Amino acid sequence: MSETRSRTGKTPSTLQVVLALGTVYVLWGSTYLGMRIAVETIPPFLMAGVRYGLAGLILYIWARWRGAPRPEPVHWRSAAVIGALLLMIGNGGVVWAEQKVASGLASLLVATEALWIVLLQWLRRGGVRPGWRTFTGVGFGFTGLAILLGPGAKGALEPAGAVALLLAALSWAIGSLYAQKAPLPETPLLATGMQMLCGGGLLMILGAVTGEAQRFDPSRVSNDSLLAMTYLLVFGSLIGFTAYSWLLRNVSPTLASTYAYVNPVVAVFLGWALAGEPVTATTIAAAAVIVTGVALITSASGPKKAEAPGKSPAEEPSGSTTGRTRSAGRPAAVEVETLADSELEPETCGAR
Repeated sequence: MSETRSRTGKTPSTLQVVLALGTVYVLWGSTYLGMRIAVETIPPFLMAGVRYGLAGLILYIWARWRGAPRPEPVHWRSAAVIGALLLMIGNGGVVWAEQKVASGLASLLVATEALWIVLLQWLRRGGVRPGWRTFTGVGFGFTGLAILLGPGAKGALEPAGAVALLLAALSWAIGSLYAQKAPLPETPLLATGMQMLCGGGLLMILGAVTGEAQRFDPSRVSNDSLLAMTYLLVFGSLIGFTAYSWLLRNVSPTLASTYAYVNPVVAVFLGWALAGEPVTATTIAAAAVIVTGVALITSASGPKKAEAPGKSPAEEPSGSTTGRTRSAGRPAAVEVETLADSELEPETCGAR
């Protein structure tokens, strides 16, 4: 039962772990289809801006009501940078691309974030060469991309949408690495709420700059799009995040991060079953290869080092400097060898 040993010293029941994992698998896997339906009649940047703005406001008010201290200016600066990288560019790129690309294919391209994380960690100054398993995972990932984008997939993937999704995944990777050392509040809910507020505001500004606000006609919004946006807000951003936060405190990071290679499978299946998206042999082959690559990269991190009894990741600041402001990382899909000892934390908008 070492995989389910709680960080707080308590052992959760198997049923609790299964329900939490199932929640994250299904809810975060379904957000791709939800985004596709939402942007059918709602401009993508405005839709995402409202979604994250409202979710961030709810989390911020809840955290402050429960006693979280007022954030400092440096915390807002970090939240703005993370919100720009993860939400404005990252999620904004995904919702824009889903006007052109099927939700299942979008999820597979977003899964390449694991590859970008590895490459950025290796190429940065002082970077460490990844191990053989991580290298193998990267190889699988790029092979899957070649299958997905190759001649056999012509007509299935619109080039502009594919480029937007790959850039979005790259931005998520950069934002995730920045968040590892960014000064943020010690309270996870407060930090996440701040990042969602900043990211949501930036997305709405982007929507205004690109003319979405002028073209938007509320009378043309369909019930399906409105329900999809509500679903993304409540189930994707709030309930999904809560379930993942619980997992990070009650199971190993390796087990919690399995969502990274289950979500694309769920997204492809839901897109086929509920939206009639075509699933070709090429898509299935690419999905299998990409998911295998992400699984290899994720498992290469190994288990997290044991923490002092009675202290959860939310209570123990990162680093060895006493009194240091908490360094928060996205609930990352991947942790390569060079990040094996880093905390997997929920403060940076892991909710898709």
